[in-house]
Amino acid sequence: MNVLIVEDDVFFQKFYSTKLGEVGFRVDVASDGNQGIVKAREFKPDLIILDIIMPNKDGFGFLQDVAKDESLKKIPILVFSTLGQEQDVQKALKLGAIGYVNKTFFDFDKLKSRIEEAIKAKKP
Repeated sequence: MNVLIVEDDVFFQKFYSTKLGEVGFRVDVASDGNQGIVKAREFKPDLIILDIIMPNKDGFGFLQDVAKDESLKKIPILVFSTLGQEQDVQKALKLGAIGYVNKTFFDFDKLKSRIEEAIKAKKP
């Protein structure tokens, strides 16, 4: 199972790459939305974990670009962000995210179960 983490925070990149690798996922990372689009095309992930607040292209811009790209739009995207206001959650879901996890209350086991749910509920 391939997972792409689109996240600018190096701590979260390393922590989740390591933890997901330990439970059998192949992981690649991108540091912003622009790099995320390129990596998604190359890596062909089964799931994308996406931060919202990033340099160059934020998560909302990334979601908009993915929705327009036939080769990417069926990949489930799980938003993992500190933005937790209802309007941000609804915006991400409206733009195509399959779920939203507040990074402030992060817990690897919860994230892992959300990843498994998102992969099972893959976009048609």
